[in-house]
Amino acid sequence: MTGLDPLGPLTVGNGEFAFTADVTGLQTFPELYESGIPLCTQSQWGWHSFPPLKGLSRKDLRLERFDTYGRQVGYATSPAGQVELFNWLRENPHRLHLGRIGLRIRKGDGSAATPADLRSIRQTLDLWSGLLTSRFEVDGEAVEVVTCCHPARDELAVTIRSALLKDGRLAVALEFPYGSPQMNAADWRSEERHRTAVVQESAGRLRLLRELDTDRYWVQLGWRAGSAARRAGPHSFLLQAAPGSSTLELACVFSPRSEAQPADPAARVIEASRRYWERFWTTGAAVDFSGSRDGRARELERRVILSQYLTAIQCCGSMPPQETGLTCNSWYGKFHLEMHWWHAAHFPMWGREALLERSLEWYASILPSARQRAREQGYAGARWPKMSDPEGNDSPSAIGPLLIWQQPHPIVMAESIYQVHPGRAVLEKYREIVMESAEFMASYAHLDPVRGRYVLGPPLIPAQENHPPRETWNPTYELEYWHHALGVAQHWRERLGMRREPKWDEVRDRLSPLPTRDGIYLAHENCPQTYAERNRDHPSMLMALGVLPGERVDRQIMRNTLRKVLEVWDWPSTWGWDYPVIAMTAARLGERTAAVDALFLESPKNRWLANGHNYQRPNLPLYLPGNGGLLIAVAMMAAGWRGGPAEAAPGFPKGEWEVRQEGLRPLL
Repeated sequence: MTGLDPLGPLTVGNGEFAFTADVTGLQTFPELYESGIPLCTQSQWGWHSFPPLKGLSRKDLRLERFDTYGRQVGYATSPAGQVELFNWLRENPHRLHLGRIGLRIRKGDGSAATPADLRSIRQTLDLWSGLLTSRFEVDGEAVEVVTCCHPARDELAVTIRSALLKDGRLAVALEFPYGSPQMNAADWRSEERHRTAVVQESAGRLRLLRELDTDRYWVQLGWRAGSAARRAGPHSFLLQAAPGSSTLELACVFSPRSEAQPADPAARVIEASRRYWERFWTTGAAVDFSGSRDGRARELERRVILSQYLTAIQCCGSMPPQETGLTCNSWYGKFHLEMHWWHAAHFPMWGREALLERSLEWYASILPSARQRAREQGYAGARWPKMSDPEGNDSPSAIGPLLIWQQPHPIVMAESIYQVHPGRAVLEKYREIVMESAEFMASYAHLDPVRGRYVLGPPLIPAQENHPPRETWNPTYELEYWHHALGVAQHWRERLGMRREPKWDEVRDRLSPLPTRDGIYLAHENCPQTYAERNRDHPSMLMALGVLPGERVDRQIMRNTLRKVLEVWDWPSTWGWDYPVIAMTAARLGERTAAVDALFLESPKNRWLANGHNYQRPNLPLYLPGNGGLLIAVAMMAAGWRGGPAEAAPGFPKGEWEVRQEGLRPLL
């Protein structure tokens, strides 16, 4: 980076913790980035809740009743008469900005330096080492900042070199905000609503306790002897180099526990980062397009490499990631489970299945609440939430509680782990998750006694979220996903030495056929106007063959559907993972040119920034499902899919594309 770009900050992280920096390598000019990608410090554990509403709690939320084949089933979909509680539950808990670490720069006249005072900017994120090196000049004096994250701890290390340190014109400021559900995850105005206490101070070390309402965490600072830190305000501290020294080193650990170990020295963190990232890039898979004649090959390779880095620091933590990962808040920092597959399903395909397992294990922790949700609605098994907090609480929403396509995800993700490590240990580890997911799916399907078939919905909102729930049934993608995932679950039973579950087979065998009209797949059975009035949002019918193997799909009908989508779809309303969807469908149909073209489709939400992020809109400036989706599609196009053609790179056009890969695994 050679200039200040509000959409161009760079991030260091490890999947559990991330720090996003401006061109100074720290969070020096945050105001400039508020209009783009905010500069935040976030973690998997760092959440905050406002004080609860007086006399109200989750149990007081009234549910909207939906007729479900003679049963009245309640969903938290309406704020009518309960707006305050509805919104409080959506906004809380919200992910927290743990603390801002930035430079304090004074010019020769004593005034504070502004972004306009920076000259000769050159910032490099070295993916091989995980080091962010930022160089610039102020008043003709050079400044170099090296920033990195510890690969296994929530620790940031910073090394600064500049003559400006000698006379105190350059220092490091650490500041703490109150919590906020906004995109920047911080409220810098409410100083009286939180507390920053010094609990331990010694030479080269400072230990702080942060308290925000009922939430608390600890911060440990460490620096080289001779430097000194002092309190600069109720929630701010200033660290200055030793007099006459032109070097300042800082390490900062954030922790939810008081017994956290002290910060490692910056040099040790840098060395750990180097070892981790070299190991990351020299294991797993790789793909190379350098011999291609298509002029877009270099750009695709850039997106692929940066997407591997971004998903490794944002999408492989102990919980499913929010759609903006650990960069900033989207939907209050909560994660959307229907997006979990798009964030993380590529890891096994790229030889990094352990990075998926970190978050896949989280489902076991919320099994009790998922079972209770199913029981309350009159179903068996476990019903996974949509927009979730760490405890698995489903957020009220006009849409979210009625979605179902997150339900099969844990089954197919567990299967992807088993395919890499077939054995009893994997089967036992994810047994409950797979079985309880399938049990709900089988009980959710309703037997239509007149036609003798099982139907999905109503009420239901499909992946294409612009359909009224009371008028929607049998969406194409969800029908095929039900059939596929129940089949996978039966294989798990057999591998475990169990009998096949008769009800699961009955549902699979008697599922409604995929809905069509005029030789084209519809969004759902009650939507003949799919391509006239409903041709916006996700073209989810394509996922029945592409994302899925399409056991029940007619390939000619799907080919007609693909062409119709490309002809009439409203592209500005689509999302970043829709373009990989199209590419995967085209690849399975042998439409190789269309597959590549889909990845480069001209659309506002298929914009890829310099830092590798997939831009969507001003309040969603990055979108990691787009990065994960790209990695799934490219791996599939380069390594193939089960039952696909036995040739190299079956998803890329021959002649124009030269694709070399090692270690990629086919899509199931």
